[in-house]
Order: sequence, then structure tokens, then C-alpha cells
Amino acid sequence: MTMRTHWQKSSFSGGGDGNDCVELAAHNSLIRLRESDDPGTELAVTPDQLGRLLGGVKGGRFGDV
Repeated sequence: MTMRTHWQKSSFSGGGDGNDCVELAAHNSLIRLRESDDPGTELAVTPDQLGRLLGGVKGGRFGDV
């Protein structure tokens, strides 16, 4: 039996059916990310890796993006 992936949209996507948001799904010990307008391309990271990425973004380590 295969389990269906439950994708969650960002609360900042504005809701609705727009294709301008990031979606996340938990799968085993990984977090999968994708853009709504390109759902066939995914990035899979561990929770620790995602935490370090978000910390870097919040800390301004990637410049003005």
C-alpha cells in the first residue's frame, strides 16, 4: 500500500489556487520542498538542514534576496 504525499502550502502564499508558493511534505525522516508552478522538481532535506538554511536566511547570510 502506498501512502499519498500530503503537501502543505505556505501560509504566505495568499491561499487560493495560485501557483506562486512553496509547498512542504514530510516523508520518512526528510522534508520535501517544491514550488507550486513546478511540482515535478523537488528538494529533499533533513529537518536539521532546513533549520540551518532558514537560520541563514533570517540572519541575512545570503544578502538581499
